[in-house]
Amino acid sequence: MTRIVVDPITRIEGHLRIDCEVDDGKVSKAWSSGQMWRGIEIILKGRDPRDAWVFTQRICGVCTTVHAITSVRAVENALQLDVPLNAQYIRNMIIAAHGVHDHIVHFYHLAALDWVDIVSALKGDPAGAAKIGASLSDYQGNSEPQIRAVRDKLAKFVGSGQLGVYASGYWGHPAMKLPPDINLLAATHYVQALEVQRIANKIVTVLGSKTPHIQNLAVGGVANPINPESQSTLTLERLYAIKNWIDELDDFVNNAMIPDVAAVGAVYADWTKVGAGVTNYLSVPDLPVDTKGTKFAMPGGYIKAADLASFKTVERFGDPYFRDGVQESVKHAWYDYSGDGKALHPFKGETAPRYTDWQDDGKYSWIKAPTFQGERAQVGPLANVLAMVVAGHEPTKKHLDRTLKIASTVAGSQIPVDAVHSTIGRIAARAVRCAVLLDELRGQWQLLMDNIAKGDMTTFNRPVFPKGEVAGVGFHEAPRGVLSHWIVIEDGKIKNYQAVVPSTWNAGPRDDNDKPGPYEASLVDNPVADPEKPLEVLRTVHSFDPCIACAIHLADTERRPIVSVKAF
Repeated sequence: MTRIVVDPITRIEGHLRIDCEVDDGKVSKAWSSGQMWRGIEIILKGRDPRDAWVFTQRICGVCTTVHAITSVRAVENALQLDVPLNAQYIRNMIIAAHGVHDHIVHFYHLAALDWVDIVSALKGDPAGAAKIGASLSDYQGNSEPQIRAVRDKLAKFVGSGQLGVYASGYWGHPAMKLPPDINLLAATHYVQALEVQRIANKIVTVLGSKTPHIQNLAVGGVANPINPESQSTLTLERLYAIKNWIDELDDFVNNAMIPDVAAVGAVYADWTKVGAGVTNYLSVPDLPVDTKGTKFAMPGGYIKAADLASFKTVERFGDPYFRDGVQESVKHAWYDYSGDGKALHPFKGETAPRYTDWQDDGKYSWIKAPTFQGERAQVGPLANVLAMVVAGHEPTKKHLDRTLKIASTVAGSQIPVDAVHSTIGRIAARAVRCAVLLDELRGQWQLLMDNIAKGDMTTFNRPVFPKGEVAGVGFHEAPRGVLSHWIVIEDGKIKNYQAVVPSTWNAGPRDDNDKPGPYEASLVDNPVADPEKPLEVLRTVHSFDPCIACAIHLADTERRPIVSVKAF
């Protein structure tokens, strides 16, 4: 038996350590450890609930928007506050644009280098790569001159010896199987994606005032005044600029990203049999299209043990099925709970750190271990795509069918839907969801334009805080999966606040019953060709798109000052 320690996992957000025991070339046991501590819950106690969203989006430098949205939803749920339609549509456009940006960055800049060999790409023929590209789609960026320019740029970069982001890649690893021309085509799209993701971020910036850390939210709506006659507000000119950016994104997402992911999946079809792990899938509905959060453009729900027939929908904000089904365990996390120490519901959640150093059978992570209806659950684009397919969401069915069709054509044999329960399936689902979000972004833009045309300019309803105690949960289907914020308000001040984030669900350690979390379970039986170069471990972990800063925050066991912040 060989023990592998990968610390830190790179090309993610935050600090993650993965330990694996390897027997006969396969992982037999795994541990997932978040190496930072999050203290936002403590910082928020006693504060005005209307300010919580400003603090919570500082949990992470990548996932800022999602925490802001979820936080205001939590307070609105506690107050049973309606949100104007215009505010819903503006929020939905921010959500969709941020998701498109995030999914593009994940595949090309965080995960692709586990599958695409940059050194091999330098041996690719631009004419051959262009021909392959033309056989997959009519993407405008697949011309031979454009591909040649990228190859020359990469050659100059590699030739300088200053490899930068490419320095630590496992180039030439026996698990790398793409031929040079496909590597070159994918590398070309990697470079092009650096510019494309900026387009999606422009949309977030215009609607949110800036990004990261949007500035336009408010409990009760948004701070975007709508006045077609004033240049200092959200004007038709700005809205039509957004429409143009949506159209620019369409060519890359549908004609580059979807074919790339399908082609990579086809060549690595053996990875459809690896990495399933926890197959209880949890997602939530999103993009509300009414003022009360009871109707959504994108459905969500729970699938147990990969049985699509078991699907049960989460119907609305505050749905008791979701609200009452979540608990968090700290048996194997560096925290203490009062009482018997058993798992707690987030409304009663506690954030009391207790570091013990690493213990294989004890505490070994700063991340808690959530359960849904008493079971571990996987969250993320795969869970969301499966839920939307079962719920009959036509855009999702369309893009999933197209992705599988392209992959089957490249592979030369039919790839079934069941193949998505895997490492490569999670990556494919993320590309499918990216295309779905782009469709929904266009749809939300049209809904906003139609509502403005009716003369409705309302974007905000003022919140009123009652005496006594109220509690609420806000949820959001973020790019990495189910994000929920839980707030208890007493006499207008925050009494308790807990954030249960996607990487808490997926990266959490074992629970009260010692059941492994999704990262840990998905790594079991992964092949490892060379323990000194554990590329295969990275493939499966990266397929979840880890964001560990969201799941934890920062600690220093020496208690040295790190940063001093004065809050006004």
